[in-house]
Amino acid sequence: MHTLCARGTMKPEINAAVGFLSRFLRVKGHVNDRQVQTFSQSLQDILAEQYKHHWFPDRPCKGSGYRCIRINHKMDPLVGQAGQRIGLTIQQLYLLLPSELTLWVDPFEVSYRIGEDGSICVLYESQPGPVGMQATAAASSPSGNSGSVSPMVDSHISCKEELMVLGRTSPSKAYNMMTVSS
Repeated sequence: MHTLCARGTMKPEINAAVGFLSRFLRVKGHVNDRQVQTFSQSLQDILAEQYKHHWFPDRPCKGSGYRCIRINHKMDPLVGQAGQRIGLTIQQLYLLLPSELTLWVDPFEVSYRIGEDGSICVLYESQPGPVGMQATAAASSPSGNSGSVSPMVDSHISCKEELMVLGRTSPSKAYNMMTVSS
C-alpha cells in the first residue's frame, strides 16, 4: 500500500462501487441473493487486486483511467469476470446493467455517469485525514439521497471536474439554429 495513504485502504471506495453495480443485479430480479453476494465479493476481490499498485491517495487523479469501470459497446472485463463467476454471460450482464456506464473509483471519491452525455453523480466522497486518522466520509445513494457531501480538502480539482473543464471526448450534437428577425 502507498506510504502516504491516510487510511491505508481502498475498501470504502471499492465497497461503494461494488454496491452500486450489485444493486442493478438485485433490482432486475433475475439474480438471487446468494448470486448477488458472490458477485459482490468476487468483484471486491478483483478490484482490490487490480488497483493495489494503482492507488495514490496523495494524487487521486493518478491512475484514474486505469481504475475506471466502463460499460458501453464492450463490457468491462472485471465486471464480466465477476459475472461469469455466478454463471452470467456477457449478454446477460448487458441486460442487467446500464448499457452506457462510466464508474470512477478514485481515492476519496467514487462517481458515475450513465449515458455519454449524462450528469456525473457522486456515490461516495470522503476527506483525507491526517496520517493515522480515519477519513471522514459521506455516501450518496443513486436515488440522490445523501448525507452532507464533503468537499475535497486539497486544492487539486477532482478527476471528474477535470473532465468537465477540459470538455467532452464525444462529438457534440449538431443543433440547427433558427434566427428570428422583425
